[in-house]
Amino acid sequence: MNIIFLAAACLIPYLTGSINFSILISKGVSGEDIRNSGSGNAGATNMLRTYGKGLAVITLLGDILKGVAGVLIGIFLSYMAEKYVIPAGSGGVGLSVSESSYASIRTALPYYKFLGAFFVILGHNFPVYFRFKGGKGVATSLGAVLTLNWQVGLIVLVFALIIMAVTRYVSLGSVMSAVIYIAVDVSQMIFTGSFSIVQLIFDIAISGLLILRHHANIKRLLNGSESKLGSKTKGRSE
Repeated sequence: MNIIFLAAACLIPYLTGSINFSILISKGVSGEDIRNSGSGNAGATNMLRTYGKGLAVITLLGDILKGVAGVLIGIFLSYMAEKYVIPAGSGGVGLSVSESSYASIRTALPYYKFLGAFFVILGHNFPVYFRFKGGKGVATSLGAVLTLNWQVGLIVLVFALIIMAVTRYVSLGSVMSAVIYIAVDVSQMIFTGSFSIVQLIFDIAISGLLILRHHANIKRLLNGSESKLGSKTKGRSE
C-alpha cells in the first residue's frame, strides 16, 4: 500500500510537470515549436528572446505555478494518507492496512512534498508528452522551493536576481541559485535544530537537476561564449 501512495506522489507531479507551457504557447501562436528557435530551450528566457515579454511572462508564471502544484500535490496526498489510512483492527473509519504498512506510510508522509517537488521538476525537464525534451527547470524549481519553504525560496530568489542583474547572465544566476539553495536550507535546518539527512538528499537532488541541465551553459561561461541577457548574439544560451 505504501508503494501505491509513493507512486502517486511521484507520477502525478511528473505528469503535471510534463505540461510545457513554452511549447504549447509557441505552437499555438506561430505553429512553431520553441525548441526549434533561439537557444532551443523550452523555457521562459528563450520565449523572451523569441516571442517577447508578454508570452515570456505567461510562460514564467505557468512554470512557477507548476512547481507550486507539484509540492501541493505531495502535501495533499500525505494529508489523505494521514487522514484516511488506518491500522487494521483500530476500529476507525478509513482504508485499513496492516500494522507494518501503516508504520511505513506514516514514516514517509513528511517527504511526499519533496517527492512532489523533485518529480514536477523532472517532468518539466524531461516531459513525457514532448519526447522527453523540455526546459531547464529554473522557474519550476523556484515555484517548488517557494512552496516548500517561502523564506528559503525568497532568499535564493533575491541572490539569483542580484547575480543576474550584475552579470546579465541568466544561466549564472540560475546555477548559483542551486548552490545557494542547499547552503541556505541546510543552514536553516541546523539553526532550527531540524536537520534531516533525507531533506538534504532532496535538496541535493533538486539542485543537481538544475545544475546538470545547465552543463552546456557552464562550459560557455568558462570559455566566455555565453550570451548575456538582452544580447543579440546568436549563441545558444539559456
